[in-house]
Amino acid sequence: MQEAGLRESLELVQGRLRAAGMAGRALARTIAGEIREGTLAGTVRETIRSKRLAFAGESTYSELLEKRAAEDPDAVFLRFGNQQITRNSLNCHANGVANGLRDMGALAGENAAILCPNCPEYLYVFFGLQKLGMGAVPVNTALVGDGLTYVIDNSESKYLFVHEANLPQVMAIRDRLPRLKDIVIIPGNLRTAPELASAPRLMPRLDEFFASCCERPFEGYGANPDDVALILYTSGTTGLPKGVVYRYRDSNVKLMRLLANLLYSEKDILYTCLPLFHANALLLSTMQALNAGAQLALGTRFSASRFWREVAHYKATTFNTLGAMIPILLKQPPSEDDWRHRVNLVVSAACPADAWRPFERRFGVRLVEAYAAVDGGGFLTLNMGNAPVGSIGKPLGGARYRLLAEDGREAVPGEPGELVVSMSGKTSRKVEYFRNEDATRQKTRDGWLHTGDLLYRDRRGYLYFVGRNTDSMRRRGENVSAYEVESILSKHPDVLECAVFGVPSELGEHDIMAVVVPIEGRAPAPAEIRAFMTDKIARYALPRYIEIVPELPKTETHRVQKNVLKARGVTAATWDAEKAAA
Repeated sequence: MQEAGLRESLELVQGRLRAAGMAGRALARTIAGEIREGTLAGTVRETIRSKRLAFAGESTYSELLEKRAAEDPDAVFLRFGNQQITRNSLNCHANGVANGLRDMGALAGENAAILCPNCPEYLYVFFGLQKLGMGAVPVNTALVGDGLTYVIDNSESKYLFVHEANLPQVMAIRDRLPRLKDIVIIPGNLRTAPELASAPRLMPRLDEFFASCCERPFEGYGANPDDVALILYTSGTTGLPKGVVYRYRDSNVKLMRLLANLLYSEKDILYTCLPLFHANALLLSTMQALNAGAQLALGTRFSASRFWREVAHYKATTFNTLGAMIPILLKQPPSEDDWRHRVNLVVSAACPADAWRPFERRFGVRLVEAYAAVDGGGFLTLNMGNAPVGSIGKPLGGARYRLLAEDGREAVPGEPGELVVSMSGKTSRKVEYFRNEDATRQKTRDGWLHTGDLLYRDRRGYLYFVGRNTDSMRRRGENVSAYEVESILSKHPDVLECAVFGVPSELGEHDIMAVVVPIEGRAPAPAEIRAFMTDKIARYALPRYIEIVPELPKTETHRVQKNVLKARGVTAATWDAEKAAA
């Protein structure tokens, strides 16, 4: 125990030194950028006046692209398949979108939805909308019917850019979208689709914009700081999606540049296979690659079996992960691809503590754990090796927060509590749900932002993610974290992934149900899975119900749709521990 404690202490010291060195370099690069742009004096004045780090001359997303294109127009920014797209080409195509929209009569302050899989055209459209001062509304490509209608209508989108692959989804609801002025088709590989027979006559195509508008510089209206720049919809796993608003005044491009300088350099290639309608791919990969002067390698979807081959193909040096991606990659059979790559840094969210070091050792990478949310009010933590393994670190920028136990008191060290963040803190950001004042008030009541996330802190103040408040179950008078049960269950050698949730009990409160996806070729028995857990978790937290399934229902961002599983509940295929013991 003494050796283990000494080793952990040495690792913490090394981590603090490394983080301090990286922070110094990041600050130096950020100051150099402010000098180049002639805004250093203004930034110093703003920081002194507001008593917090505040940048002068804040950039919009499109201005960031224009600056990078002007610095080095021929530098490759985007890698997609076998395409290599320069900064200048991306900027010119964005000009084409902005000019084409203006020719159609689009105005600054209007919103436009984007329904499109990952491809270069997605970014052409996004940056084009930003140049025009419009609000971009990325839409989940899996949405159909009522769900798709709701997001497009709720966002008050006047224009819709839709990829040919998604056009049938739109044509099925076209008469339910009275706000739409125009639909623009993004060409793809499905030109034989029957819906397209009349579409070219009725709808403009994005390639027509490029043919006539790309060579013209865009002289924009100029973005109104109070206008909507971006609306990112939540996944809606517990109800209707809510549109998180980013206005032009609070894009925080320069603040994010400080974070980019902390993690990346201009020599990096950031890989993402996550969808661009999600903040991770759009803001934490695309914008951070631009901020760092680096490159972006864009995949189409997460595939565990070919993940490392694709990373190696793009010569990527870093990538981000979400949720269960790390455990799933660890469950893949060992391969020579595990080391045939150039990745040195992985930025993770919710990596299980017991997977951290095995992942680093197997794939030869260094892992940084982070916590943030699109509606998290700017609250951000990082563990860059300067906190214990499994911790998300401490808040950056001295953010004020509390952890509230179920009865409303402050949680003691080691006790889970809901994270609530002060809305008057130095790094706080206003949270707003589009056209949903009730949800906004509920989220930010009493001057505190209620995240819905359960965390605990140790006696040194390091934070640890426990799970969502909605994932908490109550069984026989005890609170049970689904995240904790899932972490134990995932350690079973035959389990690829799982989902744990509460179902109604005849005794009141909840019984615990686990839905399990086995590793390909394995066939674990439910009774054996439960027996595996008996000495690893409290008896009251053991699942009563276990069901083996080929796959879990997920969003496009790999979040398990527990609402779907809860609605389905116990089925004829579900194993019941109490019946088995009777």
